[in-house]
Amino acid sequence: MPREVTAFSNSTVKLLRSLRDKKARRVEGLFLAEGLRILTEARDSGQLPEIVAFSAEGTRHPLAAEIIAATEAAGGDAILTTPDILTKMSGKGNPQMLLGAYRQPPTELAAIDRSAAPLWIVAQALRDPGNIGTILRTGDAVGAGGLILIDDCADSFSVEAVRASMGALFTQRIATARWPEFVEWLRSGPGQLVGTSLKTDHDYLEPKYEQPCFLVVGNEQQGLPVEYEAECDLLVKIPMAGRADSLNAAIATAVMAFAIKASWR
Repeated sequence: MPREVTAFSNSTVKLLRSLRDKKARRVEGLFLAEGLRILTEARDSGQLPEIVAFSAEGTRHPLAAEIIAATEAAGGDAILTTPDILTKMSGKGNPQMLLGAYRQPPTELAAIDRSAAPLWIVAQALRDPGNIGTILRTGDAVGAGGLILIDDCADSFSVEAVRASMGALFTQRIATARWPEFVEWLRSGPGQLVGTSLKTDHDYLEPKYEQPCFLVVGNEQQGLPVEYEAECDLLVKIPMAGRADSLNAAIATAVMAFAIKASWR
């Protein structure tokens, strides 16, 4: 049976609250996901939380009840608590009825099987966790294998990134690496590295993209560094018809990902 927790000083409440901080996530090896939809996506992907916290309202929804029961059956901790405590744990003024703490998967490049998918997305020095989450969602939509985060990116396991991914975090492999390590790994096997750049006239709809394709998108403000562009097998440009010279990083990634996928039909 779930245990009831009503004190802010409870150790589990303190643990879940701490997971909003990157350092705590690294120490504990856990991250937060909130909301029935995201937790259902996780369950459907074969992943259950180690801790699930919920309000009385949560127990009345059949899917939520299934997730709570499955978590307990798997040896996880289920706690019934108040909306105020859920607010403190999630950091949101209108908390969802369910909140789960999940074990972070390994993020080494060695864990990536490039043959598992024809398309992989690579993000370099992205600072906005919302962009990270949106790119994960795009990756799921196009059937990409996952997201490789290069250099100093925002944390893909932050509450903001998980929320923006809408559950895609649980369907996409995630790896982190510095650029030299990534290039060495990439060149050790098959893979075309495709970058977007304002410095080329090569239209993104013209090339023949190879498989597996690694689509790399640069920092929101600076784009890809010059030496990173030089390493790409192909640079392409999305033409702008208006005054804007470029798209938001997550939107540009979506445009490119669907164009690459369409080229293989």
